[in-house]
Amino acid sequence: MSNETTPGERLYAIVEQGLCIGCGLCQSIAGSDSIRVSKTVTGYLQPVVTGELDHATVDRIYAACPGTRVEGLPERLLEADTKQDNVWGPWRRMVRGWAGDPEVRFEGSTGGVLTALGAYLLESKRVDFILQVKTSATEPSFGEPVLSFTGAEVFEAAGSRYGPAAPLLDINEVLDRRQPFAFIAKPCDISALRNYARQDARVDELVKYWLTMVCGGYGTPQGTIEFYKRVGIDPDEVTALRYRGRGCPGPTRVETTGGAQEFHYIDYWGEDETTWTLPFRCKICPDGIGESADIAAADTWIGGSPNRVDSVDDPGVNALIARTRAGEELIAAAATDGALTLDYDTVPDTLSVYQPHQVNKKYAAWARHQGLADSGRIVPQTERLRIRQLADELPAAAIRFQREGTRQRVEAGKASEPTPQTWKP
Repeated sequence: MSNETTPGERLYAIVEQGLCIGCGLCQSIAGSDSIRVSKTVTGYLQPVVTGELDHATVDRIYAACPGTRVEGLPERLLEADTKQDNVWGPWRRMVRGWAGDPEVRFEGSTGGVLTALGAYLLESKRVDFILQVKTSATEPSFGEPVLSFTGAEVFEAAGSRYGPAAPLLDINEVLDRRQPFAFIAKPCDISALRNYARQDARVDELVKYWLTMVCGGYGTPQGTIEFYKRVGIDPDEVTALRYRGRGCPGPTRVETTGGAQEFHYIDYWGEDETTWTLPFRCKICPDGIGESADIAAADTWIGGSPNRVDSVDDPGVNALIARTRAGEELIAAAATDGALTLDYDTVPDTLSVYQPHQVNKKYAAWARHQGLADSGRIVPQTERLRIRQLADELPAAAIRFQREGTRQRVEAGKASEPTPQTWKP
């Protein structure tokens, strides 16, 4: 660290190098008098320095930020009889299933299992509330953190949120409640809170269940605007956006001041992963599969994406990965009590058929990180994710291709963001 580098410059380096996911944890660590995570001119949620900030605080941020550190399941949760797969990580059970309540299955993403499990945790009194994300009241494409205390409140937050969201914005206030809770969020948000547990013992004491989705990445603000324009909608007239749900994947529904229109999910994302518009951080993600959660829930489309015909009447089926004893027990109990309907058990090779893009990204992660190092960039520190071992299975030419491609992307400015400046309407 150069003596001439200020704490603010060090913080902004995470954003400027395309590593920030906008989770909000840095604001919780530094305090809102020092950092505010808010919508910036890029359209993302990013930290803006608003007060005094010292190097010790930035050190704590670097140690917890999921842009700079990503780890797998804590070693204390890796039991001797837990199975291990080089791509899919630790697992105790893999099983197909869906929400036992047909309405939850219909409204939720895929088969509604995360919504069903959240409601079940409350109704069975295993936790007092759920920390999750719901549709933002002010930004149609965004999510916002919410505490859900009833099954009905969990249901209100059902459905995927592909836009920016900051579930850890007020995590200290959540922990101050001193009540047991469950956390439902993206894998990188889960990783961030696991990191923070090393700084605040209340995390491991109070977070009883960690639930996530297998995540292909979230949509860029610019990508969403381009979608609106592509389908002939003025972005300034949008009042609500539902990305998916009400079937699997269900329609993408856009409400405007002039009415509502529905589109196929493929109209938003494109036909396959080559058309996905993702933040740079998602392209180098070493853990889109939620390795540090108790349970991860995945889509089950053969080849990784729905098609326009077969998905029309698809009721939705999730693949659930129980990584811990707690996750395994929760799935079994929820099925026994009717909150989940289980289909049949499956294996990692089948998950790879459902999620080939996750396999590709996991194999490429180490080489892409080396491309960052070649460019003098911050390299996310990883543990228990096996990305080097996976890279060793690839031909040298494939490693060079991914490494050089990342370096070229950095040089072309495709891995960079401007210094955050708060957006003003």
